[in-house]
Parts: sequence; C-alpha cells; structure tokens
Amino acid sequence: MQNQPAFTAQELNAYQSDGYLIIRNFCLPEETDRLYSTALNDNAMSKNALDLNDQSGKKTRLSLWFTPGNDVFGYLTRSEKMVNRVAELLDGDAPVCHFHLKLMQKEPRVGGAWEWHQDYGYWYKNQFMFPDQLMSVMVALTAANKDNGCLQVIKGSHKLGRVNHGFAGEQVGADMVMVNNALQTMPIVYCELQPGDALFFHSNLLHRSEANLSDAPRWSIISCYSLRSNLAYAETSTSWKTPIDVVPDGAVLNWQAESLSNNDFLTKENDPALKETGWEK
Repeated sequence: MQNQPAFTAQELNAYQSDGYLIIRNFCLPEETDRLYSTALNDNAMSKNALDLNDQSGKKTRLSLWFTPGNDVFGYLTRSEKMVNRVAELLDGDAPVCHFHLKLMQKEPRVGGAWEWHQDYGYWYKNQFMFPDQLMSVMVALTAANKDNGCLQVIKGSHKLGRVNHGFAGEQVGADMVMVNNALQTMPIVYCELQPGDALFFHSNLLHRSEANLSDAPRWSIISCYSLRSNLAYAETSTSWKTPIDVVPDGAVLNWQAESLSNNDFLTKENDPALKETGWEK
C-alpha cells in the first residue's frame, strides 16, 4: 500500500457527505480499450450472463463472479490504485477483501432498467454485519449518459441506513414510500461518465438506472469490496474474507491475462438475493 493519501481531504469529505465520488480518467484509454475488448470477445461473459427482468419486462444482463483472478478485470480489481482508494473509504483498518465483480451489459434499445435499490438491500441477505465496510466501484467501459440509462443516485441517501427491500420484477427494489420521501428531501444526481471514469459509492446509497432506449451500448464493470472484519454469516463464497493480492497498476496493460472462463461465476439458483425470505412482501 502507498503511504501518500489516495484522496484529498475534500474528496474524502465529499464521499462521507454524499455517499459517492466520481474520479475522472481513473483508467487510461488503453486500459479501458483492453477491458472493453475483453468483455466483448471472451465468450465466458455471454455464456455466464444472467438476465433479470425489470418491472416492465425488459431484461438487464450481467455476469457476476467472486474471486478476482489473473484476467484483465481481476488485475483492475486488484490494482494498487483501486485497493488504496477503497481502503481509505471503508470504515476500518482491516485488510481489503473482494466480494464480487459484475460486468453490466446494457444493450441499445433493449437494455432494461434497474429499480431503486441499495446494494446493502441485496447484501443484507448475505448477512454482512457492517454496511460502512462495504462499497462498490463502477468503471465505465462505454460512455454513460442520460440517453443510454446512466446511474442515478440520491445524494446523501446512504445516511438513511438500510431501507426495506422487496422484489421488483426479478430484481430486489427498495420500499418506494421511503424512496419517494428521500426524493423530496435530497437531490437526485445523474452520474454521467466517460469511458475510464470511476464512480465509488457506499453500500447504502440509493441508486437506479433507466432502460437504454438509445442506439449506444452502456457497459461497465463494478467491483464490490468489503473489509476482512466484516463477517458475512450467509455467504458461501470465500473471496469476501480473503485479503486482496494487490498487483501493480500496469498489470492491466502489461501482464499476460488468462481467460475469464476460469472464474467462479454466479448462477441464478445460487443467488441468495433472489430467494424469498418472508420479509419482502
């Protein structure tokens, strides 16, 4: 880990206050090109993709796996610049671990919406104890804007704590009474990103995205992190409690990368977030 702070004091204060932080040009253009090319051309992504219906019946597609490996996405997830920043934002001094990694594939005209939710609304079912020790980092592989369904966040909503969640289509959605109260209280922000920009956000930040009705794809990679001190009593994977084996920032461009077919992909039937627990209704 580096000794110099990864963020300025102003950036740290903004994250604590707003629940999110955008870092422009987090990845070099050459890094983003290699990541996107791999996402398009490695058939493990399409073979292991999950299709989840939103409330209108449009499909959202994602590929999710747990252990960050020796592929280009694993190198990004494990990179010094990523892990150093995550360590500064998570609440605690325990080693940073990796929960899971998602490739979000929102295709032109057909890519569905994501309903209002908190990531901890899902991860509560994994029985993680401490939401302040969980976060996500989205890196845009293509431009994300209002036209193609960029992420929307309710600024400061992470301070609400966990909101009740139930099923919205095949997704897990937040209680809309509380969401509407939040929308009257706090501003909504459209997180428009260029390829290579990164969005760091708290596990309790309310967020959603519209369907992609444009002619342009919206693809992104989302790495989700926890601290080793954050116990998950209903999670069967092991990466969440394994400290990350950090690699140099140059690995994405310069290291030989394995195929994504070696990764431990999630299947729908093994996702605890999609199982009824009795309190969703």
